[in-house]
Amino acid sequence: MPLVTTTDMFKKAYAGHYAIGAFNINNMEIVQAVTDAAADLQSPIILQASAGARKYAKPSYLKHLVEAALEDHDLTVALHLDHGADFETCKSCIDGGFTSVMIDGSKHSFEDNIALTKQVVEYAHAHGVVVEGELGQLAGIEDDVKVAAHEASYTRPEEVEEFVSRTGVDSLAIAIGTSHGAYKFTPEQCTRNEQGILVPPTLRFDILEEVAKRLPDFPIVLHGASSVVPEYVKIINENGGNLPDAIGIPEDQLRKAARLAVCKINIDSDIRLALTAGVRLHMAQHPDHFDPRQYLKDGRQNVYDLVSHKITEVLGSAHKA
Repeated sequence: MPLVTTTDMFKKAYAGHYAIGAFNINNMEIVQAVTDAAADLQSPIILQASAGARKYAKPSYLKHLVEAALEDHDLTVALHLDHGADFETCKSCIDGGFTSVMIDGSKHSFEDNIALTKQVVEYAHAHGVVVEGELGQLAGIEDDVKVAAHEASYTRPEEVEEFVSRTGVDSLAIAIGTSHGAYKFTPEQCTRNEQGILVPPTLRFDILEEVAKRLPDFPIVLHGASSVVPEYVKIINENGGNLPDAIGIPEDQLRKAARLAVCKINIDSDIRLALTAGVRLHMAQHPDHFDPRQYLKDGRQNVYDLVSHKITEVLGSAHKA
């Protein structure tokens, strides 16, 4: 099946109160694990590549890895640019076969964000490609996206209608308290439960609900939505890693968001943690191994298990392809 845009995906997700997983891809093992899980569960998915992924794997390699997956599976897949920083990057992806791009103008003023986003929308729509914009700014670090906590800002619901109408975007990423990377919150931002485990602050569902009222039936996107799976953090730390107080978004909050207006939930850090945990555990258990096919196989299995869990327990997208 050829690549598709997210238009029909999001319409069905909005009506069905579930979300589509947008999984960041960086290498062959991740592409295989994500698409195998989606195929087994008959789930639509978005494969997305960041600027860092395109630099690391090279655009042509990523594109052909996705094409190979489509040869092996009957899948409903969109190929998406994650955090396009400028028009030139978005244009390159549109010209290169992506079916969806994100232009992230959130660091600019409201008017400059509109102007940049509109420029990308006009080019993308002329080529049959859909566009995701962003209002509000998430904290955290992910590849080339680096925003300090004091620079982050929640989305202002009173701006969303004007932004969407003036730019023509097809979906909108908003900031309601999610954050990029494995360290989404500082310990000072959290509370501790009876077991001494850090509990992050609750997402701003009041903002999400107000945005949904102002933009009825319009697809909303959550970035920085990895749960930072404690099991994988524990494995990494027990096998030579050093990830103290890595904190993510509780899955019950993500499920709630998926039942509201959120049609796309981005998952990146959890994939990296799953792969790394598999590799570290394998090397600790088999110090004589040096064949990457041995340890990457375990990492790939972890990613498969993670994506399967997200599809069935968090996104609710199983059997929706």
